[in-house]
Amino acid sequence: MLNLISTILECSRVFSLPMTIMSWLVIFTYSVFVSGNIKYGLIAFLGVCFAHLAANILDDYFDYKALIKQVNFDKKAYLKNSQKTKCRYLISGRVQTYQILTLAFLYLLLAGTAGLYLFIKCGIGVFYFALAGGIITLTYSFLSRIRLSEIAVALAYGPALFGGIYYVMTKTYSWEVFVLSVPTMLITVVLLYIHTIMDFNFDINEGHKTIANKFKTPLDSLILLKWLLICAYASLVLLCIFDILDWQVFIVYATIPLAVDLYNSLKEFTKDPESIPQKKWYHFPMENMMNAPSFMMRIYQSRNLMIYFATLLSIATFLALR
Repeated sequence: MLNLISTILECSRVFSLPMTIMSWLVIFTYSVFVSGNIKYGLIAFLGVCFAHLAANILDDYFDYKALIKQVNFDKKAYLKNSQKTKCRYLISGRVQTYQILTLAFLYLLLAGTAGLYLFIKCGIGVFYFALAGGIITLTYSFLSRIRLSEIAVALAYGPALFGGIYYVMTKTYSWEVFVLSVPTMLITVVLLYIHTIMDFNFDINEGHKTIANKFKTPLDSLILLKWLLICAYASLVLLCIFDILDWQVFIVYATIPLAVDLYNSLKEFTKDPESIPQKKWYHFPMENMMNAPSFMMRIYQSRNLMIYFATLLSIATFLALR
């Protein structure tokens, strides 16, 4: 039973779920203080989490299908690649494709059930946001091959998630929540972009066109990472300018040292992909390294930056609106 649960969690890439949880927490906190319905917000939380897990699995499935179609694909050589965590369970034969599709269908069914309930209770707006999220979920693997993965994630974790959660909790639309989504949206895109930097050469070999490998070298691609981080922190000022929140948002700046640490870690990676950052107390939590410590530690660094960033923004929201 434990092996089954462990396999399901690995296939679902559950380590990435905090991206959704923490983004939801920011807009949920905001919506509560404008008389939002807590029950509907919690149901929506389950729906978006299941949709996220389904997207992860479908991404792996379609990547696997594309891999095995390559004439020069070598299963043993691929599995020796210590940096790749995707598709390993499929390529090794530990899990069959029909099992993966069944799990994805189950996640989509659960997400759809939550969406249907909210549609009945809250109105047509749920359909619009669910449709946007559904399209991104089903097409993400394709979009990631044509340099649109960052755009897809930005839309999913910005307008779709924030607008959708706010709508089900208040039954109204608001341009302010889209502005509120910008900081966490950008810091979430950072997580994806870091993944593509570290997969720079592998994505080229597998035919993935990413924004990162549009640059000449992985080191060159860090310029965009720098600007994404700068814009994420600068965008917090917008929340004050538009009177959405108050000065409390600047407590999020306490995470800037973590952002600098992350950038330096990626810079080191571009010089030596096998280098392993020295683990420090503020890197917590770091769980399963999946036999790829160099890769996974940096993924966890970026994920945890997003966790701390969104947590402080949620606290700032509470302090500003209580």
